[in-house]
Amino acid sequence: MRGILLASLLLLAAAAPGRAQQQPQFTHYGFNGLYLNPAYAGIRGQTEVNTIFRYQYLNLTNSFGDESGSPRTGMVSASIPLLALNSGVGLAVYYDQAGVSKVTNAALSYSQHVNVGQGKLGIGVQGIFTYLSKGTYRPIDPNDPSVPESGADRKFDAGAGLWYESPKLYAGLSMNNLFRSTYLLQSRNQDPVTGAVTFLPTSRYLGENHAYLTAGYNFDVASNIVVTPMVLAKAVLPGNYDASAKYNNQRNYSFEGGLRATFNDQFSAGLNFRQDESVSGLLGYAFGPDNRYRVSGAFDFIAFNQAARAFASYELLLALRLPKAVLLTRPPVRTPRYSF
Repeated sequence: MRGILLASLLLLAAAAPGRAQQQPQFTHYGFNGLYLNPAYAGIRGQTEVNTIFRYQYLNLTNSFGDESGSPRTGMVSASIPLLALNSGVGLAVYYDQAGVSKVTNAALSYSQHVNVGQGKLGIGVQGIFTYLSKGTYRPIDPNDPSVPESGADRKFDAGAGLWYESPKLYAGLSMNNLFRSTYLLQSRNQDPVTGAVTFLPTSRYLGENHAYLTAGYNFDVASNIVVTPMVLAKAVLPGNYDASAKYNNQRNYSFEGGLRATFNDQFSAGLNFRQDESVSGLLGYAFGPDNRYRVSGAFDFIAFNQAARAFASYELLLALRLPKAVLLTRPPVRTPRYSF
């Protein structure tokens, strides 16, 4: 199994650079399985609640003095096991803002668990609701119908995924926005003769398919120290499913990988590399009964293409991890009185 994981790491490291991404990215992806994959819901047999705040490309500005283009993201997720059904449910909600563009997204997930070897395989589906507000942009042509002005729309979509979890290994593959919903946003149109202004839903925004492949392995290097290498490959897959160009454009893929060390299941430190963007450091501390509360911070140093971004990004994780649930069943009562 270790050989399979290491081979996977090498294959993922060969992934070509990615350039386009519509959805938020998190440096704490190793603690954020539900955001990546609906099949993660409840698969660890314990209730987990995560809250993440991210400020990406701090103080990113432009020469026009417009609103900061730094993406700011807040996310809350909850994963709950349903032991009686050998399944789990989850909910992830995030708010993301970049400049005047704002997105509110909620994804309700269900995962059915199947015992496979020493672990469990989750088969998950999710329903997704997205509210998109594109705000007002500065067009070169005032009557350009492709430039939104105070345009907003909302759509329902879906996702699916697989997640394998064992005491040592985890791996997941998922895809969302399966319907590739088209958002219609109003734009401003002015009649060149009468000067009359109308607003028409002529601006379009397409929610592309996003795919995620992630994996990690826990190495017990000492009795109280666990080292976990992690990988995450992301893809934006434009085009219809039967389009030959949907999967072979190397510029649609990106990769990141990291290493985390955990001492006594309490103190954690890690490093992460995001392809063509940043090198990150992470520090975390767990406390309380069973170390159920966790706080962790991440600092991303933008090591590549700084001119188009900013110096750094910051991220804060607050998490609750309850003890593993136990299915309570009443044992049968056996007595000689009813044995004949």
